[in-house]
Amino acid sequence: MRLITEDEILTETLTRYPAAQVEKWLQEVFWRRYWKGWLEQHPGVWSLYRRRLEWLRGNIGAEVLARADAVVAGRSGVAVMDRFARELAETGYLHNHARMWWASFWVHVEKLPWELGAEFFFRHLLDADAASNTLSWRWVAGLQTRNKTYLVRRSNLERHCAPEWLADAAGLERLNDEVVSAVLPEFPKPPEDQPDFIDWGAQEQAANHAERFASHPSKPPEIEGRCGLWIHGEDVTPELGNLGAIHPVSVLAGSSGGGSAVQSSFRQAVLTDALRRAEARFGVPGVLSGDGPLTLRVADWARANQLVTVCAMAPAVGPIADELPALRAALKESGTELLLLRRHTDFELWPHARAGFFPFWDSVRLWMRAKQKRGELPKGA
Repeated sequence: MRLITEDEILTETLTRYPAAQVEKWLQEVFWRRYWKGWLEQHPGVWSLYRRRLEWLRGNIGAEVLARADAVVAGRSGVAVMDRFARELAETGYLHNHARMWWASFWVHVEKLPWELGAEFFFRHLLDADAASNTLSWRWVAGLQTRNKTYLVRRSNLERHCAPEWLADAAGLERLNDEVVSAVLPEFPKPPEDQPDFIDWGAQEQAANHAERFASHPSKPPEIEGRCGLWIHGEDVTPELGNLGAIHPVSVLAGSSGGGSAVQSSFRQAVLTDALRRAEARFGVPGVLSGDGPLTLRVADWARANQLVTVCAMAPAVGPIADELPALRAALKESGTELLLLRRHTDFELWPHARAGFFPFWDSVRLWMRAKQKRGELPKGA
């Protein structure tokens, strides 16, 4: 959602500390940027996940679906994992370790399709993100990086969990180190399915990436006529980015719906806050979009305000980006153009997310040093 951007965190951190002293912290911040950059270059992974998800619902059988429903409802019989499932559903939050443990429990202990587990997380997490969620689940399942699988271990839980989390030991024997294995069951797949593994150096991926970035520039062109600013759930701080220089006549805050009631309430609170900030920054009235199809809501707002251009931060691969073709077509009927801009730092760094994280991080370090040398980033106290 970018309530706080990576650039803000980076600048604040390097104002106080030298990069070498806080490298581990900065790596954690840039993992999100890495995942998003990687998926932007491999959008077919998201499409494959969505297609398989729909296929599985109708083809894996009632028994598997019933077991999946029981596990997400906190009725697996492993008390600590059931606690995590209930915490996620009730609060929209799980600690990162708990997310990995539960995902591994779902895949490697319950032997359930990872796609269904990923959907459970995506519907409930307040910070749900298509790239981080999808690719992290693939990594846990051993599908993102060959020969690398994350296995939940009882010894790991006992080392890191608060004692009260394990006070109810029901089902813990299912997590014993010598019991958990990475043997994945086979489930039905759609006809003409694609392989799980991606050729990371494929030329067509690089070409696709270049084309996608060219269509979403990082610098706004001169905008003639009436324009409006659309704020969606992928990026709620456009006033801090390259859209801060535009002069909209109206602002709309609206995003894709769906998700749990807790997630939906949080999303509306975030969009309300974003709208108020934008109204204050640009000095124009704003509209908080209600429920309903996103394409219809944005198109109706554009027509009501006689907009020539609708400006927005470009959503990365995910549900909002999936709606863009229909939205462009609906706006075009009214003679309105959709202008999407990348954040400049995404434009610079996402192309480096081609392989694993640490080659990406090597590129980030060089990028930071160059910006510090030019005086564009602080060097620490």
